[in-house]
Amino acid sequence: MKFMKLLSVAALSGLLLAGCASVAHVEKDKTVNFNNYHSYAWVDTKESKSDSSVKVSDLIERIIKEAVNNEMAKTGWKESKKPDVLLTYDILVERGIKEQNNPVYSQPYTRYYYNPYSRRYVAVYYPSQFMGYDNDQQQVKEGTITLRLIDAKTDKTIWQGWTTDEVNSRNLTSKEIQNGVKSIFRKFDIAKN
Repeated sequence: MKFMKLLSVAALSGLLLAGCASVAHVEKDKTVNFNNYHSYAWVDTKESKSDSSVKVSDLIERIIKEAVNNEMAKTGWKESKKPDVLLTYDILVERGIKEQNNPVYSQPYTRYYYNPYSRRYVAVYYPSQFMGYDNDQQQVKEGTITLRLIDAKTDKTIWQGWTTDEVNSRNLTSKEIQNGVKSIFRKFDIAKN
């Protein structure tokens, strides 16, 4: 009995934590066999980052590379001078609109009617009724992290993963970056097969 309670608490907390993670999307080249790839190297993409809205500092770059290196090490990939694939990233913070649809109900109320036959007032209860939805729009900032694996020999993108989540500032924090990278790499093993 105690084990079942502990198991249900663990399952509930796991569901709550999974609900807090951002949703990641993955695309891959279907013709590629990922068993042939085991090493990677980072590509410097500072030229292409100048036209994005986020200026990536060297601290943010180190945080991203450290988070990705940790996740790549968990999957068995190693950083190398002669890599099989090239790894690049992109960060974008932009304004978006968050829509919320909240249900609207009428107020429950009670009316009193006079019954002339019994000479008494009778209470009639009217429960609340569904009236429709109240649409609410808010401006939010959304941060997107994109990771790409490029074949070192052919220069073709073989895998791409990205995640978008609501952020509180112009730049992504280290915790937001680490959570985003983890959510992308949750789908990395699925995409390899």
